[in-house]
Amino acid sequence: MPHARVHNFSISLDGFATGEPQSLEAPFGHAGERLHEWMFATRFWDESGSAGVDDSFAQRNTVGIGAEIMGANKFGPPEWQDDPEWKGWWGDNPPFHSPTFVLTHRPRPPLAMEGGTTYHFLDASPAEALAAAFEAADGQDVRIGGGATVVRDFVAAGLVDFMHLVQVPIVLGRGSRVWDGLEAVEDDYGIEAVSAPSGVTHLTFTRKSAG
Repeated sequence: MPHARVHNFSISLDGFATGEPQSLEAPFGHAGERLHEWMFATRFWDESGSAGVDDSFAQRNTVGIGAEIMGANKFGPPEWQDDPEWKGWWGDNPPFHSPTFVLTHRPRPPLAMEGGTTYHFLDASPAEALAAAFEAADGQDVRIGGGATVVRDFVAAGLVDFMHLVQVPIVLGRGSRVWDGLEAVEDDYGIEAVSAPSGVTHLTFTRKSAG
């Protein structure tokens, strides 16, 4: 049975997945790239990178994934919907290589890119979006790609089977938090933590079986 999964999702010690304000020049606001430096140092990101604990977790990001779901703020800067030429942050050959569903209140026609990525723009509930993504994934898993609001909404709806969050030892103080409104989420998951030499902590949440 296919699952909905979150991978390589970085958060600060105080739970923020991005800073503010977000813009074309600063996609992660005042956080800059600090939340993702652990990943940039891995072989997953660069073949000359390290092959340690961080890389082992990072590599699981793409295994068995048949479709992606992301929020509007991950696809582009504020008001990208006003630019008909905007095609996402990732250029002509995005890294998803699968059907990718962008949640937005202003849908547009599907956009086919190089490398097998096709963006589908949906105004849909989490359950509706996940159903569409599972159909497109053709028996494989669906990655819930973020940002924080999307992850939070899918967890709150009981739709996420597995989460890999990477807690980075910085305090942002403001931005978009993943935990807001998810009181006692730990009751629904088995949780493991692995500390890495880089200073980050890999947190995995595996949904407990009913009963």
